Amino acid sequence: MKKWSVKEYSVFFVAALFLAAGAARLEAAELPDFTALVEKTQPTVVNISSTQKVRRDRRGFPHGRGPEGTPFDDFFRRFFGDEFGDMEEYYDKSLGSGFIISEDGYILTNNHVIRDAEEIIVRLTDKREFVAEVVGTDKRSDVALLKIDAEDLPAARIGSTADLKVGSWVLAIGSPFGFDYSVTAGIVSAKARSLPNENYVPFIQTDVAINPGNSGGPLLNMEGEVVGINSQIYSRTGGFMGLSFAIPIEVAMDVVEQLKTKGHVSRGWLGILIQDVTRELAESFGMEKPIGALVARVLPDSPAEKAGFEVGDIIVEFDGREVERSAALPPMVGSTRVGSEVKVKIIRNGKSRTLDVTISELPEDDEITLSRGDGGAQNVKIGRLNMLVSDLTEDRKEELEEEGGVFVEAVKTGPASRAGLRRGDIILKFNNTDVRSVKHFKELVKAVPEGKPVPVLIQRRGSPIFLALKIEED
Repeated sequence: MKKWSVKEYSVFFVAALFLAAGAARLEAAELPDFTALVEKTQPTVVNISSTQKVRRDRRGFPHGRGPEGTPFDDFFRRFFGDEFGDMEEYYDKSLGSGFIISEDGYILTNNHVIRDAEEIIVRLTDKREFVAEVVGTDKRSDVALLKIDAEDLPAARIGSTADLKVGSWVLAIGSPFGFDYSVTAGIVSAKARSLPNENYVPFIQTDVAINPGNSGGPLLNMEGEVVGINSQIYSRTGGFMGLSFAIPIEVAMDVVEQLKTKGHVSRGWLGILIQDVTRELAESFGMEKPIGALVARVLPDSPAEKAGFEVGDIIVEFDGREVERSAALPPMVGSTRVGSEVKVKIIRNGKSRTLDVTISELPEDDEITLSRGDGGAQNVKIGRLNMLVSDLTEDRKEELEEEGGVFVEAVKTGPASRAGLRRGDIILKFNNTDVRSVKHFKELVKAVPEGKPVPVLIQRRGSPIFLALKIEED
C-alpha cells in the first residue's frame, strides 16, 4: 500500500476544504434571504396596545366571596350576603399586533387583541401613536377592523391562499411579549385546519414561531403579500411549540367588506349537527372509504329540515365541492351567500341522492337550539347570560306544582355565574315577572338594560332563593 507524502496530504486537505466551502455556499444559496422582504413590509405592521378594566375582590377571588360552585360560595352568600368582600377595579394592558390595509388608516387585527378594550393605541414604525376606533368585530372569525385618523400610510399588499402550498416559506412580523417588530420565518405545515370551537375558519397551520403579542400580525408569502392573520398557537406550556395558526386572508377580507358595508357579518346556515365518519361507520354505511359529514341531528325549522335532510345522511358534496371530512363543511356553508340555493350530495341508506337547500343566515348563538335535555326538553343558549336552559317537563311541573319556569342545564363564566346560578336551578321569576317558558325567558333577558341589577327568583333543592343578576356594560 502506497504511503502518501506530506505534499499529497496537503493537496487533499485543501481540496476537501474547497469542497466543503462549495457545499456550504450551495446550501446557503438554496435558503431564502428575507432581508429585502422585511424592509419592504415592516412599515405596514403596527403595534397595538389596549387597556381593559378588570374587577376582582381584594383576596383575589373573582366574585368577592370564594371559588364559585364550592361550599364556601354558599357559606359566604348565606352569612355575609352578596356584598361580602370589597371589590376593587384596576386597569390591565395587553399587547398585540396588526397591519395597515389601506392608506387612509384601516387596520386589521384579531378580535381577542382588542376585546373589552376601553382604549386602543396604535403605534407605527415611525413611532407615531394614534387612538384607534373600532369599526367592527367578528367573534366567530376572531377578526377586528380598526380605523386611525391618518393619511398616506404604507398599506400591505393583500395576497391569496390559492397558490399557497404546504411546504412554502412564510414570514411573520409582530410584537411577541412586547418585543416590537420581531420577524420569524417557517413553512406552511397544512391548510384548511379546523380547531375546536372554531367552525367557520379553515386555518393555515405553520411552524413559524408565534407567541403572545404576535396575534393580529400578518403572515406573508415570499412576494411580500399578506396571506393570513396570525391568530393562535397550540401549546401545553403557554409558549410556542411548533404549531401556529393563521386566519386565511380571504376570510378576513370578506369580514372587512361586510363590516364596512353592513356593520355586521352574515354567514350561511344549514342547521345540522355533524360528526366525522370513522372507518367502522363507513363500513356500516356501505361506503368504500370514510369521507363526508355524518348528520347527527337536524335542527327544527332549519334550512336542512325544510330541504328534507334526515339523521344518518352523509354529506359528501356541497355546492359542487367534495366534503372530505366533517370539519370541511362549516366553512363551506358559512361562506355561502345567504338566500342562495345549493345542491348537496348525500348518501342515504347506501344510495346517493341530491338535495336542494336554500341557505339562510346563521342565527345568533342564543337563537339556536343546541341539544336535548332530560325528558326530551330542548336546551337553548341564552347568549347574554352565557347559560343553557330548557323548558320544564310536565313531570317537573307537576312535581314543583308550578305552571312555568325554566330549568338551568349549564352555566359558564358570565353574568349568570357571577349571580350564583347553577346547573339544576329552576328560574321562576326574572325581574319580578313570572317566567312562562324558554321563549318568554329569552324575551325578558333581552329587555334587561346593562349595568342594572335585577332580582331572580330560583328554586334550589326545594327552597326558593332570590339572586341579584347584573349584565355588565361592554
